[in-house]
Amino acid sequence: MKFPPQLEQRIAGMVQNYPPGRLKGAVIPMLMYCQDEVGYISKELAEEVASRCGVSTLEVEEVVGFYTMLRKQKMGKTHLQICTNISCLLMGGEELYEHACKKLGIGHNEVTPDGQISLEEVECAGACSWAPAIQTNYDFHHNVTIEKLDQIIAGLRKTQ
Repeated sequence: MKFPPQLEQRIAGMVQNYPPGRLKGAVIPMLMYCQDEVGYISKELAEEVASRCGVSTLEVEEVVGFYTMLRKQKMGKTHLQICTNISCLLMGGEELYEHACKKLGIGHNEVTPDGQISLEEVECAGACSWAPAIQTNYDFHHNVTIEKLDQIIAGLRKTQ
Protein backbone atom coordinates (compact mmCIF):
# COMPACT_ATOMS: atom_id res chain seq x y z
CA MET A 1 0.00 0.00 0.00
CA LYS A 2 1.33 3.42 -0.92
CA PHE A 3 0.57 6.29 1.44
CA PRO A 4 -0.38 9.75 0.15
CA PRO A 5 2.64 12.13 0.03
CA GLN A 6 1.47 14.25 2.98
CA LEU A 7 1.03 11.16 5.18
CA GLU A 8 4.36 9.77 3.98
CA GLN A 9 6.06 13.02 5.02
CA ARG A 10 4.35 13.06 8.41
CA ILE A 11 5.35 9.47 9.14
CA ALA A 12 8.93 10.08 8.00
CA GLY A 13 9.20 12.97 10.44
CA MET A 14 7.83 10.86 13.28
CA VAL A 15 10.06 7.86 12.54
CA GLN A 16 13.16 10.06 12.92
CA ASN A 17 12.37 10.31 16.65
CA TYR A 18 12.84 6.56 17.17
CA PRO A 19 16.23 4.88 17.59
CA PRO A 20 17.23 2.31 14.95
CA GLY A 21 15.56 -1.04 15.57
CA ARG A 22 12.97 0.46 17.95
CA LEU A 23 10.14 1.23 15.52
CA LYS A 24 7.82 -1.17 17.35
CA GLY A 25 7.01 1.79 19.60
CA ALA A 26 5.82 3.75 16.56
CA VAL A 27 2.90 1.40 15.83
CA ILE A 28 0.22 3.38 17.71
CA PRO A 29 1.23 6.87 16.53
CA MET A 30 1.62 5.59 12.97
CA LEU A 31 -1.84 4.01 13.12
CA MET A 32 -3.29 7.27 14.46
CA TYR A 33 -1.70 9.29 11.65
CA CYS A 34 -2.99 6.78 9.09
CA GLN A 35 -6.47 6.77 10.56
CA ASP A 36 -6.57 10.57 10.51
CA GLU A 37 -5.73 10.47 6.80
CA VAL A 38 -7.68 7.41 5.62
CA GLY A 39 -10.51 7.34 8.18
CA TYR A 40 -10.05 3.81 9.51
CA ILE A 41 -7.53 0.96 9.73
CA SER A 42 -7.99 -1.42 6.80
CA LYS A 43 -6.29 -4.82 6.50
CA GLU A 44 -3.91 -3.34 3.89
CA LEU A 45 -3.07 -0.40 6.11
CA ALA A 46 -2.37 -2.72 9.07
CA GLU A 47 -0.05 -4.78 6.85
CA GLU A 48 1.84 -1.66 5.75
CA VAL A 49 2.26 -0.37 9.31
CA ALA A 50 3.46 -3.82 10.40
CA SER A 51 6.01 -3.90 7.60
CA ARG A 52 7.32 -0.42 8.39
CA CYS A 53 7.56 -1.09 12.14
CA GLY A 54 9.08 -4.57 11.88
CA VAL A 55 6.21 -6.38 13.62
CA SER A 56 3.67 -8.93 12.46
CA THR A 57 0.33 -7.93 10.99
CA LEU A 58 -1.29 -9.87 13.84
CA GLU A 59 0.47 -7.64 16.39
CA VAL A 60 -0.87 -4.53 14.65
CA GLU A 61 -4.38 -6.03 14.46
CA GLU A 62 -4.19 -6.80 18.20
CA VAL A 63 -3.36 -3.14 18.88
CA VAL A 64 -6.28 -2.03 16.69
CA GLY A 65 -8.59 -4.45 18.49
CA PHE A 66 -7.49 -3.28 21.94
CA TYR A 67 -7.62 0.51 21.58
CA THR A 68 -11.12 1.88 21.06
CA MET A 69 -9.79 5.05 19.43
CA LEU A 70 -8.61 2.91 16.50
CA ARG A 71 -11.39 1.87 14.15
CA LYS A 72 -11.78 -0.91 11.59
CA GLN A 73 -14.68 0.82 9.86
CA LYS A 74 -14.86 4.24 8.26
CA MET A 75 -16.37 6.91 10.46
CA GLY A 76 -17.48 10.44 9.65
CA LYS A 77 -15.18 13.33 8.93
CA THR A 78 -16.03 14.43 12.47
CA HIS A 79 -16.36 11.71 15.08
CA LEU A 80 -18.62 12.75 17.96
CA GLN A 81 -18.11 10.81 21.18
CA ILE A 82 -20.48 11.20 24.11
CA CYS A 83 -19.51 9.85 27.52
CA THR A 84 -22.21 8.00 29.45
CA ASN A 85 -20.08 6.65 32.30
CA ILE A 86 -21.26 7.26 35.88
CA SER A 87 -20.23 10.92 36.33
CA CYS A 88 -21.46 11.95 32.93
CA LEU A 89 -24.52 9.74 33.27
CA LEU A 90 -25.51 11.47 36.52
CA MET A 91 -25.00 14.89 34.92
CA GLY A 92 -27.04 14.19 31.77
CA GLY A 93 -24.73 12.21 29.48
CA GLU A 94 -27.39 9.68 28.54
CA GLU A 95 -29.81 12.47 27.62
CA LEU A 96 -27.09 14.08 25.49
CA TYR A 97 -26.47 10.79 23.69
CA GLU A 98 -30.19 10.19 23.06
CA HIS A 99 -30.59 13.78 21.84
CA ALA A 100 -27.64 13.40 19.46
CA CYS A 101 -29.10 10.14 18.10
CA LYS A 102 -32.39 11.88 17.32
CA LYS A 103 -30.81 15.06 15.97
CA LEU A 104 -28.36 13.22 13.69
CA GLY A 105 -30.66 10.30 12.85
CA ILE A 106 -27.97 7.74 13.68
CA GLY A 107 -26.96 5.49 16.56
CA HIS A 108 -23.80 4.07 18.11
CA ASN A 109 -20.91 3.77 15.61
CA GLU A 110 -23.08 4.94 12.74
CA VAL A 111 -22.41 7.68 10.21
CA THR A 112 -24.76 10.35 8.86
CA PRO A 113 -25.84 9.69 5.25
CA ASP A 114 -23.56 12.49 4.00
CA GLY A 115 -20.57 10.82 5.71
CA GLN A 116 -19.74 13.94 7.68
CA ILE A 117 -20.55 13.00 11.29
CA SER A 118 -20.32 9.70 13.15
CA LEU A 119 -21.55 9.07 16.67
CA GLU A 120 -20.18 6.90 19.45
CA GLU A 121 -21.31 6.34 23.02
CA VAL A 122 -18.10 6.00 25.04
CA GLU A 123 -17.48 4.43 28.42
CA CYS A 124 -15.27 7.21 29.78
CA ALA A 125 -13.89 10.47 28.42
CA GLY A 126 -11.64 10.94 31.45
CA ALA A 127 -13.29 14.24 32.31
CA CYS A 128 -15.43 13.30 35.31
CA SER A 129 -14.91 16.66 37.06
CA TRP A 130 -16.39 18.46 34.05
CA ALA A 131 -19.27 16.10 33.31
CA PRO A 132 -21.01 15.65 31.04
CA ALA A 133 -18.21 15.58 28.49
CA ILE A 134 -18.09 14.99 24.77
CA GLN A 135 -15.31 14.88 22.23
CA THR A 136 -15.32 15.93 18.56
CA ASN A 137 -12.30 14.35 16.93
CA TYR A 138 -9.53 15.59 19.25
CA ASP A 139 -11.46 18.49 20.83
CA PHE A 140 -12.99 18.08 24.30
CA HIS A 141 -16.14 19.88 25.43
CA HIS A 142 -17.03 19.96 29.13
CA ASN A 143 -20.21 20.71 31.11
CA VAL A 144 -22.21 20.13 27.94
CA THR A 145 -25.93 20.89 27.93
CA ILE A 146 -28.49 19.99 25.24
CA GLU A 147 -28.30 23.60 24.00
CA LYS A 148 -24.49 23.51 23.86
CA LEU A 149 -24.61 20.15 22.03
CA ASP A 150 -27.00 21.65 19.46
CA GLN A 151 -24.56 24.54 18.93
CA ILE A 152 -21.63 22.13 18.53
CA ILE A 153 -23.53 20.01 16.00
CA ALA A 154 -24.63 23.14 14.10
CA GLY A 155 -21.02 24.31 14.02
CA LEU A 156 -19.87 20.92 12.72
CA ARG A 157 -22.40 21.06 9.90
CA LYS A 158 -21.30 24.59 8.93
CA THR A 159 -17.64 23.58 8.62
CA GLN A 160 -18.34 20.41 6.61
